[in-house]
Amino acid sequence: MITEFVVTAGEQPKRLDIFLANHQRDISRSALQRLIELGRIRINEQVVKASQKIKPGDTISMDVPKPEPLALKGEAIPLEVLFEDDSLLVLNKPSGIVVHPAPGNWTGTLVNALLHHFQTSGGTVSAIGGKERPGLVHRLDKETSGVMVIAKTDQAHRHLAAQFKEHTITRVYEALIWGVPKKGHGLIELAIGRDTKERKKISTRTTSPRESVTEYKVDQRYGKVAAHVLLYPRTGRTHQLRVHLTSLGHPILGDPTYGGRKVCALDEVEIPRVMLHARTLGFTHPRTGTRQDFSRPFPSDMEAVTQGLERFKPAKPALEL
Repeated sequence: MITEFVVTAGEQPKRLDIFLANHQRDISRSALQRLIELGRIRINEQVVKASQKIKPGDTISMDVPKPEPLALKGEAIPLEVLFEDDSLLVLNKPSGIVVHPAPGNWTGTLVNALLHHFQTSGGTVSAIGGKERPGLVHRLDKETSGVMVIAKTDQAHRHLAAQFKEHTITRVYEALIWGVPKKGHGLIELAIGRDTKERKKISTRTTSPRESVTEYKVDQRYGKVAAHVLLYPRTGRTHQLRVHLTSLGHPILGDPTYGGRKVCALDEVEIPRVMLHARTLGFTHPRTGTRQDFSRPFPSDMEAVTQGLERFKPAKPALEL
């Protein structure tokens, strides 16, 4: 439903999200910020940032989607738990599972699995993330597999969130990419944000660019066709690794959103999903202060693709007798 109203005379200049939070008491500020980022809230028909200053006479339009009924329930979805104590839980997320409920995915999510796990084990979960994202300090895309940490207490949540914000978290990803970068090692520095035309995509074509930095290292070359790379994100933006690798001209295999159809099949090698895996996650334990690191090798579907890519390696010269 779209509603419009005009900022009245005498209103002092202030950030759009703050202004709306004071006038739309039934919508949280974080929800308003998401709507602004998605272009659902505009000033004078223009897409703006949450920090945009409003002024008297501005026409603000709001396209707030009708909320769907949400009653989160635990579901008996298997979890590969790597570590758990009273403060947190570390797991290896499989590909194909959405992290938290959202339109079109109200059930079958990682949150549903976590609720069941805590209900049956008698554990608690942090409430800071809200009703839809309990315990979630960070997230992985649906098709991305790998290590995640879940906060079980509000204190652990705040402590872990601060580590992510201060970039003291150790994160190593690995990906199979289309083609081979000219440099075996490099740094990608590219400000990105929500695309102004395609709202489901992230790009440099944005009204809200945010600094993002990724270090990469080529670990294995499969001829000139593909490569296995290690990725060390220094920031944590949405779709950062996928967009950064595409900016190099080497999108992740199986990612049609950023790489097109060409990256979804290589000769007879089947590529079932986006070939991205969060291999390592390291952090300081919120309660004990000890450093903890967790790693998992990439799953069987990525292993199968690497075996298929072996055919593209140049043959080794025969030994002379």
